[in-house]
Amino acid sequence: MRCRANPESINRVSESKDESSNQANAEERAARSDAPVRAIVFDLFDTLVDLYIEKLPHIEYRGDLIPASARALHAALPHRSGIDFDSFASTLAEVDREFQKSHYKEGIELSSDTRFAELCDRLGVSDAKLPGIMAHVHMGLLREQVAMPLHHLGLLGSLSNRVQLGLCSNFSHTVTALTILEDYGLHAHLDAIVVSEEVGIRKPRTEIFEAVLDELAVAPEEVLHVGNSLGADVAGAAALGIRSVWITRRVREPESRLEAHEGAAPDYQIDDLVDLERILDETKTA
Repeated sequence: MRCRANPESINRVSESKDESSNQANAEERAARSDAPVRAIVFDLFDTLVDLYIEKLPHIEYRGDLIPASARALHAALPHRSGIDFDSFASTLAEVDREFQKSHYKEGIELSSDTRFAELCDRLGVSDAKLPGIMAHVHMGLLREQVAMPLHHLGLLGSLSNRVQLGLCSNFSHTVTALTILEDYGLHAHLDAIVVSEEVGIRKPRTEIFEAVLDELAVAPEEVLHVGNSLGADVAGAAALGIRSVWITRRVREPESRLEAHEGAAPDYQIDDLVDLERILDETKTA
């Protein structure tokens, strides 16, 4: 069951690509929908703010285009290290491949500092401050690609007068996440902020959702979780019995994505966070 926003209202849709699964979950969804909403929890990127990662400058390397940030990170190395860019880039790729298997696929977060500390170790560069410097360079380039829809600040102010608000984000650098929230004035409207670097766990694992529920002191059925990822946000929330709102503002071909998705379907589908006001209007709040 999912809902799509339109100019008139939020319409509940009973169709599902898997009718038997939809029937099996009907009672559970009905029970959740009857519970009052006491909190809304947001993902950060492409939800509260937009991260235009595609706008990062790229350079040609061995016939491929790679982010220009790789050059900036290489430039952070001490000149006396004598490490050429090819060695740096191939080692970074090797580190990322290994951490993908050992951490990300298991839902374990890896801090940016830890990632760059491993890189420096493999490059044979001994400088305790260098991993932090590289993380600062990398995150600075990412911050330059962040923007927020103008109406989001006022919307959060309005929503915060009705329910508690929280953040639950997969991100490897908590300081940068907090800085972005401060940059756009969002921090003051959030009653709980949980970033995966802090808890060491990434969505869709339930532990990170449980952390934000604990901070808000609410039960799963009393929460709406809003995010752009069907896997991390929608399926992750559903695993705990949290109602999900799939925000498709930055999702390409959302209908095709939903059709291919094998996990739980979103309870609501919207393309603008402003539709949360109407969802609350049509839902009991505490």
